[in-house]
Amino acid sequence: MSESVLIFLGVALAILVVAGLVVAATAALRRGPGKSVGPSTSTDVLEAPPEGRTEAPSGEVDTAEPVAGPTLEEPTAPALEKPEGTASRLVRLRQRLSRSQGTLGRGLLALLSSDKLDEDTWESIEDTLLTADIGVTPTTELVTNLRKRLRVEGGTASEARTVLGEELLELVGPDMDRRLRVSGEDGKPGVMLVVGVNGVGKTTTVGKIGRILVAEDRTVLMGAADTFRAAAAEQLGTWGERVGVEVIRGPEGTDPASVAFEAVKEGIAREIDTVIVDTAGRLQNKAGLMDELGKVKRVIEKLAPVTEVLLVLDATTGQNGMIQAKVFSEVVDVTGIVLTKLDGSAKGGIVVAVQRELGVPVKLVGLGEGADDLAPFDPRAFVDALLG
Repeated sequence: MSESVLIFLGVALAILVVAGLVVAATAALRRGPGKSVGPSTSTDVLEAPPEGRTEAPSGEVDTAEPVAGPTLEEPTAPALEKPEGTASRLVRLRQRLSRSQGTLGRGLLALLSSDKLDEDTWESIEDTLLTADIGVTPTTELVTNLRKRLRVEGGTASEARTVLGEELLELVGPDMDRRLRVSGEDGKPGVMLVVGVNGVGKTTTVGKIGRILVAEDRTVLMGAADTFRAAAAEQLGTWGERVGVEVIRGPEGTDPASVAFEAVKEGIAREIDTVIVDTAGRLQNKAGLMDELGKVKRVIEKLAPVTEVLLVLDATTGQNGMIQAKVFSEVVDVTGIVLTKLDGSAKGGIVVAVQRELGVPVKLVGLGEGADDLAPFDPRAFVDALLG
């Protein structure tokens, strides 16, 4: 091979090498910095999407439904209860009383229907009445009147029942004013002060009275002035929530008079119909009780008159309840009695005894544990229940 041919081949080879380097450099510049060259034949590299997110490849449409996240629901207020009206309460009053008090009436009727009303029979009648907690003086009056009338009017079973019913009704006091004074004057609310020892169902009674008033379409506010018993305010708050009645309360140990004052003040500002104030039921000594309840009443009456002072008594305590009644009547001007648990006691004569002792009427009676088991006291329904 001639020297000229070799030179030509060398030059051609050099030109091809240089051209290859130029092409490689141009391709590298087109790929851009950070891109690596690998064996893949793909023109691009798809990076994996971040964890938890999916992406459709370029040119495709993601038709998947979006995953719904958690949603916040608006809190719903509890549905308010609709308390029973007075009519249905009175129906239940008769039913419950006939079950719990019928024993007394049946016992008396059996004795009065005896073939011979001798002294032993009359003594048994007196014992029956005294056992029912009617009291000595009312028992003596009733027996005297029965003896006189049956001697004149006859002593058949039917006549004995009629006479006994009339005399018992007179003893219970059909003409006593048993209306609840729940309205104030001059645009001010009626103010009810509820008193009684702990354990008689006082706070529960306040809640139940609130239900009675709500059933009558009255606006009500309750004051938790029993600040010495931690559970009292919470208990009253629960009663109020069920029928939409607000409760004014203070920290445990707060001065009861200040809570009562605030409740009445709010009642006036909001033009509430009736404010019901629960009070402490401590009975360590009469002087302390007098000071506390007296202060509560005085402070309230700086804003509005107290229209009703209700004393709550447990009917099952009998004569012990009478002792409590006397103490409270000396401390505050009691205007009415609430007898709780009357359905659980066969000693219905406490109705007569407490009215005679205090000179004020029984206005409400509790007949069970239900929310609406509190009813206005009806003397005729009570006597009918006694006689069965």
